[in-house]
Amino acid sequence: MLNAIDRREFLMGLAAGGAAVLAAGHARAAAAAAPAMPVAAPRARNVVLVHGAYADGSCWVEIIPRLQQAGLTVTAVQNPLQSLIEDCAFTQRILDLQDGPTVLVGHSYAGEVITQTGVHPKVSALVYCSARAPDAEEDYTALAKTYPTPPASAGLVHAGGYLWLNEEAFLRDFAGDVDPARARVLYAVQGRVSDTLFTAKVTQAAWRSKPSFYQVSARDRTINPDLQRFMARRMNAKTIELPSSHLGIVSHPKEIAALILEAAGAA
Repeated sequence: MLNAIDRREFLMGLAAGGAAVLAAGHARAAAAAAPAMPVAAPRARNVVLVHGAYADGSCWVEIIPRLQQAGLTVTAVQNPLQSLIEDCAFTQRILDLQDGPTVLVGHSYAGEVITQTGVHPKVSALVYCSARAPDAEEDYTALAKTYPTPPASAGLVHAGGYLWLNEEAFLRDFAGDVDPARARVLYAVQGRVSDTLFTAKVTQAAWRSKPSFYQVSARDRTINPDLQRFMARRMNAKTIELPSSHLGIVSHPKEIAALILEAAGAA
């Protein structure tokens, strides 16, 4: 049996312990909500480029030679666009083949791929090009719905378990500042996307531990520019903003290549 003094000391200790647990819980919640801490990017010699939905690896053709001319080894992933898990596996396989520090770059939906796979030990920095950047276990679709719906969504075609953008939406809302002849070529090679692709959640957020860079497309009609700005601020990314459509990687290759070179420590 506890005497009165022992009982009082026991209850005081229990209260103190409970307060410590509560404080720790608040600290964890605050850390989850807080922006990522900035981290200096080490010099890299490789770049891996990951395309998004309604696109393929040819979207990088104006950026690749600029990076190669700077002495970097460049590889573009070709995503099957069937599931986030499979797309991550394709990127993981390419990262495994790199011979040292590597900048991992993602456009649009591929922001989810690099967020998940960017924890790979060879990844030295992340570059998001008008891209999704969810937190771990975050419902990106729900987050996007807190902003006005971008016009491109009205141009989605659904058939046979897949979806894609119709030609009008692709030219106007996806590639609005790309030369129309070039945009029609990109329309012809756009990937067909599984209609379940966007339901998966990332389980880890590499931008919380890796140096991050973000290119905002101010005239984007596919991902709301204010949503892009929010994600860039949240990850405490080095950010540039371009007066571009969603395909800034095609219409502004010089500026985006310069951002990638900065992330590689080569600028």
